[in-house]
Amino acid sequence: AAQMKLISYMSGFGNEFASEDSRCPGSLPEGQNNTQVCPYGLYAEQLSGSAFTCPRSTNKRSWLYRILPSVRHKPFTPMSCGDLTENWNEVEPDPNQLRWKPFNIPKSSEKKVDFISGLHTVCGAGDSKSRNGIAIHMYTCNTSMIDKCFQNADGDFLIVPQQGEILITTEFGKMMVEPNEICVIQQGMRFSVDVFRETRGYILEVFGAHFELPDLGPIWANGLANPRDFQTPVAWYEDRTVATGYTIVNKYQGKLFSCQQDFSPFNVVAWHGNYTPYKYNLENFMVINCVAFDHADPSIFTVLTAKSTRPGVAIADFVIFPPRWGVADHTFRPPYYHRNCMSEFMGLIKGHYEAKEEGFQPGGASLHSIMTPHGPDVDCFEKNSTAVLKPERVAEGTMAFMFESSFSMAVTKWGLDTCHRLDKSYYKCWEALKSHFNPNWKPSSK
Repeated sequence: AAQMKLISYMSGFGNEFASEDSRCPGSLPEGQNNTQVCPYGLYAEQLSGSAFTCPRSTNKRSWLYRILPSVRHKPFTPMSCGDLTENWNEVEPDPNQLRWKPFNIPKSSEKKVDFISGLHTVCGAGDSKSRNGIAIHMYTCNTSMIDKCFQNADGDFLIVPQQGEILITTEFGKMMVEPNEICVIQQGMRFSVDVFRETRGYILEVFGAHFELPDLGPIWANGLANPRDFQTPVAWYEDRTVATGYTIVNKYQGKLFSCQQDFSPFNVVAWHGNYTPYKYNLENFMVINCVAFDHADPSIFTVLTAKSTRPGVAIADFVIFPPRWGVADHTFRPPYYHRNCMSEFMGLIKGHYEAKEEGFQPGGASLHSIMTPHGPDVDCFEKNSTAVLKPERVAEGTMAFMFESSFSMAVTKWGLDTCHRLDKSYYKCWEALKSHFNPNWKPSSK
């Protein structure tokens, strides 16, 4: 808690930010990016998140002013990937509805596992080499990263903590991210994760696109995730020599590599630009909902989207189902039965998901693949078919979310087998659905 109070942020989404550590006033060069000699004898280094030639609206880059440049390191060498993979052909495809019980977190008394060694790929599709794809990972860990940082050369990480807050140190500064908050670490940004207890969460990785706020369409100017509620860290540096070696772990073309250097990479005294890590509190989401009849598309709950080149089709959407009022008249209010041309991966941060109150638990997940039918379980259907339709709070005390993608995602061997968390009885939640068909039905006279 004390650490959280010490951490400060700048507000806004995709802004041009400028920040310098207060210990070194005037460390940002004035009027230009690359002075012959930088203030305080710093090195200038640009981090590009887009092609130089991208239109201004999508051009992403930041200038970092650091004690030593990141190029000063020993060569990268391959290291074990553990359960992290981009091999989508490990096992045969499985079109079934899949549900996982809460993923196991290793006990710290049995084995020390940090964020990197605790990464497990559940499913994904596409290819980091061609810069088009998606991967979904779980992280389950119990110890902080010591003299070690992670860099993803393949894509962006959207991190959803479910149990235990995480303190993320980045080249841009520090962020404390708690359950019911999310953060995004964009491609190439180095970061280290401190944990304070047994810790679990979800990661959505996208190759080839960055997350952005969805267009608001007929909502027009306001609503959903407001730009002012996104937070970017302020500059913070450490000038620390590590004689025993500091390890940089690089995820590159789906594999892990490591290299050594003798100094901390978090040596950025000042920076400016629009390519940054950021966090967001899901409680700040301004919910739009149906106020007359029928069930609005879940798209109205989109927090962030990573667009494909096809208009209106996402590589991935991050969608939440927050507490809200349900008021629709003569309507079956929970989600309807559905077959979709998108893949739907759902997770639960806390509480009970409205369409499946039993079986779908915090820290677990489900995957409904392209065109595989899904919808409310039998209890939910029967209860809501006869419910008195008065205004009611929906999803109070809960937060479910969905990673939705236009990719047809393959499940890994770890997801189907090794993790031992797949719920083989999931299909049974629909088995008791019975026919209510009455060929003699007549409309009631009004």
